[in-house]
Amino acid sequence: MSGFTFAAALGLALGFLFGVGCAAAVLYTIYLSGYRAALRDAANGGTAKRYVQETRRMGRT
Repeated sequence: MSGFTFAAALGLALGFLFGVGCAAAVLYTIYLSGYRAALRDAANGGTAKRYVQETRRMGRT
C-alpha cells in the first residue's frame, strides 16, 4: 500500500508541474504573438498596417 501512495504522490507532483509548465508556455506564446502586437497597434492610434494589407488582399477597399 505504501508503494501506491508514493506512486500517486509522484504522479500528482509530475502532473502538476507539467500542467503548470505547459499552461505557462501557452500563455507566454499568446503574449508574444498576439497580445503584445495588439498593444503596439493600439498605441499607434490608427488602423493597423496588417489589417489594411489583409483588407486590400481580400478586395474590401
